[in-house]
Amino acid sequence: MSAALDQSLGADLEAMRAKGTLKSFRHITGPMDTQVTMAEKSGPVLVLSSNNYLGLSDHPEVIAAGKQALDEFGAGTASVRFICGTFSIHDEIERKLARLSHTEAALTYVSCWAANTGLIPSVAGEQDALVSDELNHASLIDGCRGSKAKRLVYKHADIADLESKLAQVKGARRIFIVTDGVFSMEGDLAPLPEIVQIAKQHNAAIILDDSHATGVMGKHGRGTAEHFGVEGQIDIITGTLGKALGGAAGGYVAGSKALIEFLSQVSRPQLFSNALPATIAASAGKAIDILEREPERVARLHEITRKLRDGLKALGFKPLEGDSAIVPIIVGDTAFAIRMSQMLLEEGIFITGFGYPVVPEGTARLRIQACAALSDEQIAFALRTFEMVGRQAGVV
Repeated sequence: MSAALDQSLGADLEAMRAKGTLKSFRHITGPMDTQVTMAEKSGPVLVLSSNNYLGLSDHPEVIAAGKQALDEFGAGTASVRFICGTFSIHDEIERKLARLSHTEAALTYVSCWAANTGLIPSVAGEQDALVSDELNHASLIDGCRGSKAKRLVYKHADIADLESKLAQVKGARRIFIVTDGVFSMEGDLAPLPEIVQIAKQHNAAIILDDSHATGVMGKHGRGTAEHFGVEGQIDIITGTLGKALGGAAGGYVAGSKALIEFLSQVSRPQLFSNALPATIAASAGKAIDILEREPERVARLHEITRKLRDGLKALGFKPLEGDSAIVPIIVGDTAFAIRMSQMLLEEGIFITGFGYPVVPEGTARLRIQACAALSDEQIAFALRTFEMVGRQAGVV
C-alpha cells in the first residue's frame, strides 16, 4: 500500500475515533448462545444483539447435521454450481426452503447479500422498473443500483406514494415492488396485504426480503406472508440461513421454477462464486426441520419480545413499536449509542450501538434482538441492568 493512501485512510479512521463513532469489534470465544464468553470481558455475558432468533445456532441436532455433512461431502465444493459444485445436499435444502416459502422452487447462495445482488440485476433490465422502499436493507439497495432498470424509491411503507411511483413506470416490460418483510433497523413490518393488492392492480411482481422474518413471523415461522395470510401470493422471496435458521451463513431466492432456472443460468454470483458449503446446507436444513417440528419456539420468541418491550417501557425507555423480534431504542447520537453499549457490556450485556451510516444521522439506537432461548431470569437481569445504565446515562 502506498504511504499516501495509508496516511489518508489513517486520517479518516482518526476522525472517526475523535468523534467517538469508531466501531469496536468484540470477540466471542465460544459458540453463539444467549450467554457467551468474550475476550474483552471476564465472566459470562448476556447477548441481546444476535440474529439467533430461535436459539438454534448451538442446537445439538444442528451441529450434528453439519458434522455429518462435513464427513459425507468434505470441507467445500471447490467449484461453482454449474461446473461441478452442485451436490445432492443443495437439492435437499432447496426443496425445504421452497416448502417453507410456499413457492415452487428455491436456489441457495453463499449469503443473502449475494442472493439479492444476484437476483435483481438478473431479472430487471433496461426495459424494466424497480420501485423500492426507502428503508430497505443495503443489499436490496445495492441490488437495485446494480440493475439497468429504471429505479424509483417510495416513502417507507407509504402505499399512496408507492401507487404514485408505480403510475410513473406504467408500460415497463417488468415492474417490481422491492421491500423487506421486517425492516431490520426499525423492527416494523411491510404492509404486505396492501402491497399484494396494489401489485395486482399494476401488474407488478413483488420481491420480498424475509431475512428477519423467516423463523420469526407467522404462527409456524414461515415469514411475513404467513403472518399476514398472503402465502402463495408473493412472486419472489429472498432470505438468509444466517439468522434464525442456524445462524451460519448462506442465502436463498425462492419463487417459480422458471425464475430459479433462469437465475441458475444468468445470476452472476451463481456463475462465478463457489456453491454453499455442505456443512451450512445441512445445518440449515436441520434448523428448518426443528422449526417445523417445534413451532412453539416462535410463540416463545414473541412472548419474550413482549416482556422485553413492556419491561423497558415500564422503566421509562421508549422502544419503537413493532410485531417482530427487534426492539430498537432510539438514543439520537452515534457516539452516545456506542458509549452506552460499552456501559452495558461492562455490566454483562452485549448489545451493539448503531449509528450513521447504518441509520440516518440523529437516529442512533441500541437494537435488542430477542431469542427464544432466553430464560425468565435472563430477561429480569437484562431489565435491571438497562434500568441502572439508563439512569447513569440520563436516558431514564
